Amino acid sequence: MAYKERCESMELIILKLLSQRMTLEDKYKQSYHNLEKGYEGEVVFDLLTEKLSCKSFILNDLLLETSGAKFQIDSLIVTQDPIYLFEVKNYEGDYYYESGRFYTIYKKEITNALLQIERSESLLRQLLQNLGYRIPIKAYVVFINPEFYLYQAPLDKPIIYPNQLNQFMKKLNNHPSTLKDHHKRLADQLVSMHQTDFKKDKIPPYDLHSVKKGINCCLCHSFNVTVLGKKLVCDVCGYTEGLDSSILRGVNEFSLLFPNEKITTNVIHDWFQVLDSKKTFLRVLKKNCDAVGKKEFIFIK
Repeated sequence: MAYKERCESMELIILKLLSQRMTLEDKYKQSYHNLEKGYEGEVVFDLLTEKLSCKSFILNDLLLETSGAKFQIDSLIVTQDPIYLFEVKNYEGDYYYESGRFYTIYKKEITNALLQIERSESLLRQLLQNLGYRIPIKAYVVFINPEFYLYQAPLDKPIIYPNQLNQFMKKLNNHPSTLKDHHKRLADQLVSMHQTDFKKDKIPPYDLHSVKKGINCCLCHSFNVTVLGKKLVCDVCGYTEGLDSSILRGVNEFSLLFPNEKITTNVIHDWFQVLDSKKTFLRVLKKNCDAVGKKEFIFIK
């Protein structure tokens, strides 16, 4: 089990919700696709690292800062010696490497993952030195997607290809590792230093009037749903969800999309759209939220 679990970024969460409630411009669709694709690849990598039995602290998805420079780490594995640093790429299709650069097969240059990992390794080393640690670092770029192929692949670069992953994990698992107090102290320090960075430039402008209201099916995301007793039933896929659960999901989505808006019975009733009785909303809000006044609540996520 990871010492620090991975979770979806706020940008990905918001874009996912907005994609269901409005038509995204192409640039935001691309941002959504890239974030979702990247997250899916990282989760696949997590499935491999969580099987490791060697003594280690696995820290996923860190955003750190040293000397005013921020850097992001996909996965970090603290062993006795060394620390393993991974940049995970979920590229799919054919690419080629030439003169120190990466290109699609159509000759479009893409982000150089080797430069990314080099920068992260340098900044992590500086951060460790500032914290008083002298643990060596081994950094790798991981191409996780089995449908990825790199022509003219360099032999002298710290790259792990899809067909090398299982062997690499076996080698890592067999590496002797005994963790001491300073390893745990380091892991705790890095987790405590993790920052959240909401990149608003990846999110389109929106307000209550530009997004579609209503509760949708949590399985197929259709808004064609019907309340039947204490259930919310999807008219498209037939998925059934408890009404209270669907209301809480709706409150959560509303609070994520509009964090500055007050949560009241009237507001959630208007947001939900498919249930007339305000008493049901009031009951659920009273049970699951902290009351600020008679009509306003704070949703506890």
